[in-house]
Amino acid sequence: MKSSFKNIISSEIPVLVDFYADWCGPCKVLAPILKQVKDQLGDSVKIIKIDVDRNASLAERYQVRGVPTMILFRDGKTLWRQSGVMQKNDLVKVIESYA
Repeated sequence: MKSSFKNIISSEIPVLVDFYADWCGPCKVLAPILKQVKDQLGDSVKIIKIDVDRNASLAERYQVRGVPTMILFRDGKTLWRQSGVMQKNDLVKVIESYA
């Protein structure tokens, strides 16, 4: 998992990583919002979901203390991070500002 994750976040296009958990209510609220963001932005962003319970070492490495936590990467670097649910338009603005 680790090496492929590193490859994914080393992309030239922004990669939004959603650290989530199945038991997390706000994560369930965020899921359809992320789909709308992807539908709007298309290939200008990659969005992946990481289950913190199945990938504890990854969550620990990025110091994810609460879910949902979104981290935006490009070229392997963290550009932005936020915990909690965001509205679609706010999220689109953030991603576009780094695209």
